Amino acid sequence: MLNSNRIALGLLGVALPLALLAALVSGPVSIDLAAALRDSWRGESSEAVILWQLRLPRALLAILVGAALGMGGAAMQGLLRNPLAEPALLGVSSGAALAAILLLYYGLAWQSGWWLPLLAIGGAFVAVLSVWALAGRGASASRLVLAGVAINAFLSALMALALNYAPSMFAMQEIVFWLLGSLANRGWDQLLLALPFIIAGGLLLFASRNYLRALTLGEASAASLGFGGRRHPLLLLLGIAAAVGAAVAVAGTIGFIGLVVPHLMRPLVGQDPARLLWASALCGALLLLLADIFVLNFVGAQELRIGAVTAFIGAPFFFWLIVSARRGGAL
Repeated sequence: MLNSNRIALGLLGVALPLALLAALVSGPVSIDLAAALRDSWRGESSEAVILWQLRLPRALLAILVGAALGMGGAAMQGLLRNPLAEPALLGVSSGAALAAILLLYYGLAWQSGWWLPLLAIGGAFVAVLSVWALAGRGASASRLVLAGVAINAFLSALMALALNYAPSMFAMQEIVFWLLGSLANRGWDQLLLALPFIIAGGLLLFASRNYLRALTLGEASAASLGFGGRRHPLLLLLGIAAAVGAAVAVAGTIGFIGLVVPHLMRPLVGQDPARLLWASALCGALLLLLADIFVLNFVGAQELRIGAVTAFIGAPFFFWLIVSARRGGAL
């Protein structure tokens, strides 16, 4: 069984670069990948520009955002010991989304390409710190969830208010499209902006791996093993806010990746929450890249939003999960 799990994880590692190659040749304009690589050294051509300025940064951003969402979902489920938890539960996505919506609402996003992602990342941190303050000292997992639901509901109400009083149809359309999530028109600037935050968040989550292992024994047992106090959960929440907030800041809200991916990977890592982090990052990167390949090859008058694609992937998965649980007597 252990060998088969390792083979499955190895196949995921092989599938990711293959999916990257598929993403580079996907799109409305057909290019010769070998010719584009040759032209990039000899001089610029239209195929080289499409490859290096459009498709490569978009594919790499899909990998980065998918990894952040998958890893953030695994960390959140480990922290709350709840398989239905995801970063949106504690307001990370809503905080980033609200900051971006306010910028779009007032039309300030177009004055500088850096304003929207930077403020969205800040919004994610403010939301997480608000949840932390509301939960109070020594908060249990259930209290964190209640505080997260409260903050998330408040942020969602503010987003609905912004949509209701949008100053123009154009502003409303931009807000709705951003909320649906997309990797269209993303380039190296967005990739380089998100990269340090996602790396920093990943390092914080990796540093908390032993705390996640201890939590599987319960909060009291974790405290007896030296993981008491507020520092460890706070570092974990800050890591989630940095990684997921940066992902939402550059790609909008993309649902279900952080919820579905840990479920898929958990049987392959022996229920180990520390190993689940990197496995979920790998699977999240692959899943979002495949979803974006589907978007690139979807023929329509307007590009399909990737958030809708991930929702179509996630919803049937949970239908299957519920039916399987009912047959097994778990529900």
